Amino acid sequence: MKHKIYDECSNNQAEQMAIVKALQAIETTKINNNIPRAIKLHTDNRINLESLKNMKNRNQLIEELSKKTIALEKEDWNIECTWIKVHAENFGNELADRLVKEAVRNSDICYNRIPKSEIEHQEREKSIEKWQQQWDNSTKGSVTKEFFPNIKDRLKIKINLTPNFTATVTAHGGKKKIIPTSI
Repeated sequence: MKHKIYDECSNNQAEQMAIVKALQAIETTKINNNIPRAIKLHTDNRINLESLKNMKNRNQLIEELSKKTIALEKEDWNIECTWIKVHAENFGNELADRLVKEAVRNSDICYNRIPKSEIEHQEREKSIEKWQQQWDNSTKGSVTKEFFPNIKDRLKIKINLTPNFTATVTAHGGKKKIIPTSI
């Protein structure tokens, strides 16, 4: 069973979808009701385990997992979720990692809901690119541009804004203009 999610989806979403698909497969499998039925779910993702325990989590995939789990428990399935250490030579975990890489190359997309955080990141990047274009095309702020030619780099710097700093960078506030030769 191989499935692929949209490239912009998160690793957590990929692992949640894998669990959903596994539970769906178990739901459709006919197993003798007279024998004890148990599912032992191993994951190397603590975030997903915590999300499953959090009843206030409104994530669509987590809600689907909760519904599937409840439905299976009503059918007398015993479900246990455990965390395992990542890349600790656990055969099942290593096999899952190989299957994921294979599915990415050879499967159709089964899930395409991009996380809000990814959309925010993409929009921020677009905004910075647009800002940089405007900055490059502007004829104003030549002194400030010498200090900060690149918007992305400037945003990474924590600056303590003081009157002296502002006056220097903007070339305002004094008779002498200080023009840096390098930063």
